Amino acid sequence: MHETEYAYAVARIRANETKLLTRADIDQLIEAESYEAAVRLLADKGFAVPEKGESFDIAEKDLSGAWELIEECAPDAELQPFSFMTHKPMHNKVDCYIAYTNPETHKVILDNLSRSPLYGGDIQGVGPRYCPSIEDKVVRFKGKERHPVFVEPCGEDTEEMYLQGMSSSLPEAVQNAMYRTIKGFENLEIMRPAYAIEYDCVDPTSMLPTLESKVIGGMYGAGQFNGTSGYEEAAAQGLLAGLNAARQALGKSELVLARHTSYLGTLVDDLVTKGVMDPYRMMTSRSEYRLSLRQDNADERLTPIGREYGLVDDTRWAAFTHDMEVKKAELHRLETTKVPLAELRTVAPPEVLETLGESGGTAAELLKRPGVHYELLAKVIGRGQDVSAAMALRIETEIRYAGYIAREQRAIHEVQRHENVVIPDDFDYAPLETVTLEAREKLAKIRPRTLAQAGRIPGVSPSDLAQLSIALMKAGKTAAAE
Repeated sequence: MHETEYAYAVARIRANETKLLTRADIDQLIEAESYEAAVRLLADKGFAVPEKGESFDIAEKDLSGAWELIEECAPDAELQPFSFMTHKPMHNKVDCYIAYTNPETHKVILDNLSRSPLYGGDIQGVGPRYCPSIEDKVVRFKGKERHPVFVEPCGEDTEEMYLQGMSSSLPEAVQNAMYRTIKGFENLEIMRPAYAIEYDCVDPTSMLPTLESKVIGGMYGAGQFNGTSGYEEAAAQGLLAGLNAARQALGKSELVLARHTSYLGTLVDDLVTKGVMDPYRMMTSRSEYRLSLRQDNADERLTPIGREYGLVDDTRWAAFTHDMEVKKAELHRLETTKVPLAELRTVAPPEVLETLGESGGTAAELLKRPGVHYELLAKVIGRGQDVSAAMALRIETEIRYAGYIAREQRAIHEVQRHENVVIPDDFDYAPLETVTLEAREKLAKIRPRTLAQAGRIPGVSPSDLAQLSIALMKAGKTAAAE
């Protein structure tokens, strides 16, 4: 699979995560009897360590390797549409640019820092973690001589540019001076100055997984109300909250999305189970199921749910069912069609010839070999009927990573056992003396709907969960006897 494809990137990153140092690893490094012993520990974890007599910063070298991996897994040149109903090729219509701040820019900022509400005392809140102001970046990273500024056109027919990375609470006059120190910005004109935001939100743990308030029945919240910073996260919550508010008004069952179904399910579960200390952003690393939660199979995961809850019309459903029939037929064809190796060799590029081996096999078997792609096989056995480029890539991904995906599905099924254990809304945690006091307090506050959700609450240990499971079984037997 090509380096820029999502599944490949996820697999590579998951493999590299095993190198991350645990608390126990760090304790061992601190207690190492010598520099050499510490280096051996790092080598055992897969870090690049110096040869004898060579000296360099191990962490810096490893960071360089991480950046190389990120660049290797950079986005595809071809754009993938958000909607599965979009079938026309997409192309970037405008160019974006990058600029950099410099020491002169930083001097202007530092000289006027007292005029920033964030630093002058007018705003007491903590700035957002994932989009800090330029003042924050200059203050917190004093050793950096420059920070990137991403110049993004606001539309196809406007000269207005959005400067991503330059949010600021400084006065407009200072912003003008600051911007004009940047190369290429000497003649810049501000159309709308940057501004500061103080984030306040309802504690999302006071919300149900349906996004209804536990305190005020019938009130649903989303977006910044629930501790996100707007953007896609807010829009997604708005969809779920609006759906459930409408269904409650109609007396219908409400939708709760499990973590394994979607990033929206992960987002909501994190918010209502763990709460937030700063605005929550949805990153793929927050999901333990991100090999299954790919962008190419979102329709397969969510369209049936949308249909059940009245969000998918007949036209979209017909398109979806057709795509699933195409996929099923093509998978069967690839699994049963033998590909003569001699014929494949005649169309394979030189770099692939070395990896083909000495024996042929079915098309599905050959797709698991390095360098062999659907489009290459299609030169020998043709394309399946109605198989688009996007569908071909999805099929290729599922065949190539079948073992890893199956393993993740087994983990999902294991978790589902606990998801099916429902905790009564009025369950009393106070008498559970075998459960830690911290766990009881958090369970009583969050009031998880299932045993699985209870296990995701910070402070609830596996031992606490086991004791809770026993208590629920006893309570269930008592209720059944009565």
